[in-house]
Amino acid sequence: MPNQSIKVVIYNQTYTLRSDHDPAYIQELAAYVDERMNEIASGSMTVDSLRVAILAGIQIADELHQSRRELKDTEQEVAERSTKYAELLDQFLRAEMNGDGV
Repeated sequence: MPNQSIKVVIYNQTYTLRSDHDPAYIQELAAYVDERMNEIASGSMTVDSLRVAILAGIQIADELHQSRRELKDTEQEVAERSTKYAELLDQFLRAEMNGDGV
């Protein structure tokens, strides 16, 4: 998809973004940022949009890092289980080849 202009509204400001992503996806991202900024603004006394944007950015970065950590932990668990199951399968196949049965 070629670069295209996409209008989004974040924190009551309209921005025109250029992207080669699906416009619906860009709208979804903008809505997510808008939602986070509005949550932060409603929970704090600040009305400074730059401060709200920075706090939202930190919150979103935290979510990203936590997700990456969870993914890494899951990948490690899958690798460990795969190794364990491969060893069990090898033991089973060796026992079958030796006629020992299980």
